[in-house]
This record gives sequence, structure tokens and C-alpha cells, in this order.
Amino acid sequence: MYYVNLIFCGGIMDVRNISQAVITRLPRYYRFLGELKDKGVERISSQELADIMNATASQIRQDFNNFGGFGQQGYGYNVELLYKEIGKILGLDRQHHMILIGSGNLGHCLANYVNFERRGFIFDGCFDKDPELIGKTIRGIEIMPMEMMEDFVKENNIDMAVITIPKSGAVEVADRLVKCGIKAIWNFAHVDLEVPDDVTVESVHLSESLMKLSYNRTHSLRE
Repeated sequence: MYYVNLIFCGGIMDVRNISQAVITRLPRYYRFLGELKDKGVERISSQELADIMNATASQIRQDFNNFGGFGQQGYGYNVELLYKEIGKILGLDRQHHMILIGSGNLGHCLANYVNFERRGFIFDGCFDKDPELIGKTIRGIEIMPMEMMEDFVKENNIDMAVITIPKSGAVEVADRLVKCGIKAIWNFAHVDLEVPDDVTVESVHLSESLMKLSYNRTHSLRE
């Protein structure tokens, strides 16, 4: 569960438990609302939003009620306001300073993805242990040796780290990140990281996602 204490309409919401299922849907709401805003849509009902997102109106209302509702009966939702409020819930109203651990092919692609920066996720440093990569640059950021990681984190107010190294070294690196104050880790290593309760880990296992795709494709062919 996720604990929130958010400020809306001049007041502070009561702390409440938000399920991971709801949190998982928030980025999708944010994306669709952003597209509607860009098209000039000012208002939308829960049913209209449900039709666009291939969801149900009741599910949308239930999700939004976790955060105070946002809408008015007979009026619907103000698209721009809802987009901004969900952005605040997701922490997108401020910048997050990140470092990249592992500057190979995957790390290189992530650091070059400009939409992260547009969302407020800023890569400030890249690290690797490969001597052939150290000194090279990714989007103007010089790749540094791992020995410099701790000092860099402390001197640059880094709050997030992205791990794209093999699982053999990921656990040790995660321990080092935790010890120097990192509170959020985006983990692409194929290993489950054990961290203290006050550290958040979001693991992305690419092979598992591909196997899920294979399963769904295989069974759709049998129907």
C-alpha cells in the first residue's frame, strides 16, 4: 500500500492507503489526459474518459475518489486541472535528479530518452566499471568510474538511481546506493533487490514482460 498526505484546494487530505493497482493506473490517466489537453478538450465525463481508455466509468470514479474526487456531478472533470493534480500525485511537479549505473546499450538508450527530462527526471551522472566506457559521454554527460559514485551522489543532491548492470553486481551496487542516501531505485537488473523499508524499488524485468507477451499471444492463437 502507498501512504499519501496531499494538499488539494487549500487543505490537506487525510492520510489513507492507496492500493498498488490504483497507483499503476495513474500514469495511464496522466498520459490520456495530456493527449486530451493537447487537443484542446476542456471538460470530460467519467464515461467519456472510460470510453477513450477502454475502462469503466465506475473504476475511474473509484480511483479518483482515493484522492478527493476532482469532478462535479453534471459537470465532469476539468481536463487541465485533473492533469495537473494527477501530475502532483505522481511527483511530476518537481524535478528528480538521477544517476545511471551501467552505461552500456540499455543505459545509453535510457539516458538519451528526452521524454524523461520533459517529465522532470534529470540524468546528472553516468557510471560504469568498464575502462573502455569511462570518459565517453552520453548526451554531454561524462561516464565516470564507479569509485566516484558516492561522492557524486552526496555533492549533487541525487535522489534516484537507475541500475542497468548484470545481476551479479546489482545487489552490491544497490547496497552502496542506499548507504549514500538514495531513496528510489529503478532496477533493470534481473534480480530482486532487498532494501530498507524507506527505500523504494521499481523493478523492470524485460524478459518477464516478453514471456508474458508470448503467453498471451500463444493462448490467443488457441482460442
